[in-house]
Amino acid sequence: MANGADTAATGVHADRGDIVISVDAMGGDRGPAAVVAGLAISAARHPGVRYLIHGDEATLSPLVARQAGLSSLVRIVHAERVVTMHDKPSQVMRSGAGTSMWSTIDSVKAGEAQAAVSCGNTGALMAVSMLRLRKVAGVNRPAIACLWPSRNPGGFNVMLDVGAGVEAEAEDLLQFATMGAAYARNGLSLKRPRVGLLNVGTEEHKGRAELRTAHDRMLEAAEAGGFDFVGFVEGGDIPSDRVDVIVTDGFTGNVALKTGEGTAKLVSDFLKEALGSGLLPKIGALLAMGSLKRLQRRIDPRRVNGGVFLGLNGTVVKSHGSADETGVAAAIGLAVQLARSGFVDRLAARVASTGRTGQDAAVAASEDGTKA
Repeated sequence: MANGADTAATGVHADRGDIVISVDAMGGDRGPAAVVAGLAISAARHPGVRYLIHGDEATLSPLVARQAGLSSLVRIVHAERVVTMHDKPSQVMRSGAGTSMWSTIDSVKAGEAQAAVSCGNTGALMAVSMLRLRKVAGVNRPAIACLWPSRNPGGFNVMLDVGAGVEAEAEDLLQFATMGAAYARNGLSLKRPRVGLLNVGTEEHKGRAELRTAHDRMLEAAEAGGFDFVGFVEGGDIPSDRVDVIVTDGFTGNVALKTGEGTAKLVSDFLKEALGSGLLPKIGALLAMGSLKRLQRRIDPRRVNGGVFLGLNGTVVKSHGSADETGVAAAIGLAVQLARSGFVDRLAARVASTGRTGQDAAVAASEDGTKA
């Protein structure tokens, strides 16, 4: 596997005190050209940030050279192999050393970068991240958080888990609430996020036993977790202004996410067909062009590209595999924002505080039962 001695230095050094982002340049469906183009967009938006990009040096060097001013901000870390979308996470854990994905995460582990970004295989990226970075003390299982377009003033809600696992016990859901609130504070600048627990109804007696237990635990832990708990929420609340953070298990969250993406594409396709079906619709579309462009921008999934792995000793942003340069730039921009906020340290402190509250509540409940 490549290390500092094996790199082609093109200007950036991690010991300057700058924010450094580690980028897997080889994992996306569109290839390294889209990743480097997205990195150039991000570099223009975030002056002072530097980058380590991991992949084949012979491929990456000319791509970087074509982007004006980028060479001085980038160091290429040579990695001969690539994790494909078809590779199994277990295989990557055993033999992933030397790949661009592994090298990207190792730069965060070594303290050379504050955050990592990859468009690659989600399962493999989570496996490598857990293996190399390990979980934050007190976290049972990590979660993937995504941003969902909403009616809130900031335009987005946070939802987790959307695929790190498929199941979640009450304690896991409580930790998801704490981590999601921390993400909302640092990623959406919300001082005290409102957290809701996804269920089949808003009544407190509904749902599985672990959901009802998690509901009570979240009420107890809200103060220590720095959030307001609004109780159970339903699927229709995901894009609403009733809540800022939606907590659920990975199976449900992933289904909701993929359903939302598919529905958005379907509506977009229907709209294009309707506006192109005749002369009058085309004239109407021309007259409404400004409004249509504003709508397109608001629902453009590339603007919110980037699922964040929460609960690890390092910030990892997973970009969509099919992301173009606009989507890659959004993912890198999110990594920059979280790195600047000291997100991982803040999250770890909140998890520890909430964990102590949970232990105190459990002891109190046990003592009450003994007295009874």
